[in-house]
Amino acid sequence: LIFMSSHNPLLRLEQRAAEADQIIEYLKQQVQLLKDKAIVQASVREEKKLMVENAKLKNDIEQLKKQLLEKEKKRGGMLSFVPSKTSIMDQMFVFKKDLDVVILYIQLKKWLWEKAEKKQAAPSQEEAKVDVSRLDLRVGRIITAEKHPDADSLYVEQVDVGEAAPRTVVSGLVKHIPLDQMQNRMAVLMCNLKPAKMRGVVSQAMVMCASSPDKVEILDPPSGAVPGDRVTFQGFPGEPDKELNPKKKVWEQVQPDLRTDGQCVATYKGAAFEVAGKGVCKAQTMSNSGIK
Repeated sequence: LIFMSSHNPLLRLEQRAAEADQIIEYLKQQVQLLKDKAIVQASVREEKKLMVENAKLKNDIEQLKKQLLEKEKKRGGMLSFVPSKTSIMDQMFVFKKDLDVVILYIQLKKWLWEKAEKKQAAPSQEEAKVDVSRLDLRVGRIITAEKHPDADSLYVEQVDVGEAAPRTVVSGLVKHIPLDQMQNRMAVLMCNLKPAKMRGVVSQAMVMCASSPDKVEILDPPSGAVPGDRVTFQGFPGEPDKELNPKKKVWEQVQPDLRTDGQCVATYKGAAFEVAGKGVCKAQTMSNSGIK
């Protein structure tokens, strides 16, 4: 399309191009701001909010286009399909800039819809319901244990959890369990905590214990359990996270519901720590106690 009027058409085209540049620059800034927000904000609620802003932006684009046409009509311009060799390159440049904005808008809209559909179809593990199934609890065997070289209250253990090589585990059990009782014993390990350095030694799991302010007992797996057996809970199906994200505080939300019952059986909300086909995990003497 080529704009023509009774005045100098090239001058009017330059004026319209300058106005279009300002409008298009504003639209590009709005699109970029919306895209930046979309990248930072990830929740479904925030995405719905972005959808509303996206629709508003589309309406703003239409309104700005209408305003541009109204201004042109007031100035006496009219539309023509007659090509002009002197102005076609200038018009192509303006049209291309406007097209770039439309392309950005379409790409953003497509990205938002794909992201929303993916979340609806398969919510991520981190957004799934928080319960004990998120914990990777396994039977393990403490092969050896020794005192931490730089901490009197810590043991450093080598633990077989059914993998190719033992894991190093640091536990604050020195005051509660004698060293000789730490050797070659079965235990329950949480294996998907993020590895953490404890006084210079990286701990790759956590020994699960019944615990009170004055007493601690390592949980015993059932007879016949072997390193690597998974501990499961009736009524709480699902696969554990590969590694718990500390920011999501899954362990902190689950731990208050871990307790031994009146028979010293380890439970989560009343469901026993169970090794399929082999039995339940228990404390030796501690009933109705927290587990951590």
